[in-house]
Amino acid sequence: MSVPDRPAMPPVRLPSEAELAREALAAPLFARAVRLARWAADGVPVGVAGELTDGHLKDATLRLGLAEESDGPALAADAWSFALESGLVETDGEGGAVALARPGPGLDRVTGGSPEEILRIWEDGLEAVLADAAAPGIEDLAGNLDGVIGEDGSVDTEALGRAAADWDPEEEGGLLDAALGNLYLLSAGDENVAAGAMVPLPVLAMSLTAPEEMDEPSNEVLDSISMVMMRLDELFLLLTSTGVIEYDPVDETLGTEDDPGPAAEGEDEEEDLSRYGQVRLTALGVHSVRRRLAAAGIGTPAVGDLARGGAAELLLALPSLPEALVREETDGWLRRHGPGADGLRALLAAARGNDPAAPVRRLGCQLALSLADTTAEPVLREVLDDPELGGLARVWLAERGITDVPAPAREAVFWLAIDTLAAQLGLLPAELEEPPEELTELVVGLVDQHSGFFDRAWRVDHPATPEVLEAMSRVHPDRDAAKAARRAAFKSRSRP
Repeated sequence: MSVPDRPAMPPVRLPSEAELAREALAAPLFARAVRLARWAADGVPVGVAGELTDGHLKDATLRLGLAEESDGPALAADAWSFALESGLVETDGEGGAVALARPGPGLDRVTGGSPEEILRIWEDGLEAVLADAAAPGIEDLAGNLDGVIGEDGSVDTEALGRAAADWDPEEEGGLLDAALGNLYLLSAGDENVAAGAMVPLPVLAMSLTAPEEMDEPSNEVLDSISMVMMRLDELFLLLTSTGVIEYDPVDETLGTEDDPGPAAEGEDEEEDLSRYGQVRLTALGVHSVRRRLAAAGIGTPAVGDLARGGAAELLLALPSLPEALVREETDGWLRRHGPGADGLRALLAAARGNDPAAPVRRLGCQLALSLADTTAEPVLREVLDDPELGGLARVWLAERGITDVPAPAREAVFWLAIDTLAAQLGLLPAELEEPPEELTELVVGLVDQHSGFFDRAWRVDHPATPEVLEAMSRVHPDRDAAKAARRAAFKSRSRP
């Protein structure tokens, strides 16, 4: 039993589009591209692919203040490429045989456009950088086949062609996408990373390489981790200037005579691990990866999205959120849709239903109501006789020590038990092989609490009763109880 259309990713916290646009404009690559676009106001001759010729590349390097840098020309060429791909500059043929590059429409949007337009320009340039990152350089191709580069430095074009055929750009792009996806998950699910903590490169490489259930990595796995680390180091160095990540590269002294070696016992091992590189997504990076995941059809909620949606959507999502986000999203929804009794009544109404997702919505409603103070008592008393909501209302009132509440009918107690288990089962991933310990404890506790549980449970008029009893037969550790659950499930399915 699973609930459809649940978010695939945990919610992330994002700043406003205006803040993200400011981050994009401050990214070194984007800032350099804007400066070069303005430099091209009078037209700059370019090659057939829009690239700067040697003389003009030198001028661009000077314009960017990179003449003293050993990689200055390469940085200038990257900035020019970013300007072309993002629409900051465009080429035409007005120079006769030589094409000219001039500012494109993107440059006007940088100064006078909306934050959304600025982000779109940045994203267009970023996509080109990511595509280039997955493309092989000659060193990569040479590593695939001996004899590509001769002793005199000449290149064997036939050998190079065979090496290119062996290169898998999808695999390279997949590694980078997987790495960014894992960083996104950490940004959403780990409070330390979300607050700005760095992720050590060995930890990230292991998450991409090592099997999930492995006590001690084999030498083969360790070799794979090392290879992935080396490749990620190259890729992250390419991405740093885009503003997507913050990256501390691998310590260049590792493995050299200047290497101080591993940390001695008692010293700061965390600091020693950081020498192997550490990385995190910036807020701009979280925004970018989120858009890429959404384009791939993966759910990518953000904190605050639920406040703008409907009550059913809120209730369905709450059971999967951390406690702090349950409060934040519920408070935000009530402020937007109806604080006080009207908002609570809307949540209770959304919790009704006999569809497969209804038990999860009722669990979400219970979580939302747990945040309400005693002023909600009259609203909860209104639904005490409701067959679907009376149980959670009694739980709420009992937890607050309110005693003058009519006792529920025996059938209502068992209906609530089945509904609670249906909600827990609905939250489990479909591919889960072993039930979580909490579910086992809940099943055992219910059976122990009610004498003759299965003799009564199969009669419960709940659409999930057969599935719940069948699941209990698989979860309960006692063989006799499991058999009783299977018999009860059969009886429930046989009911007219």
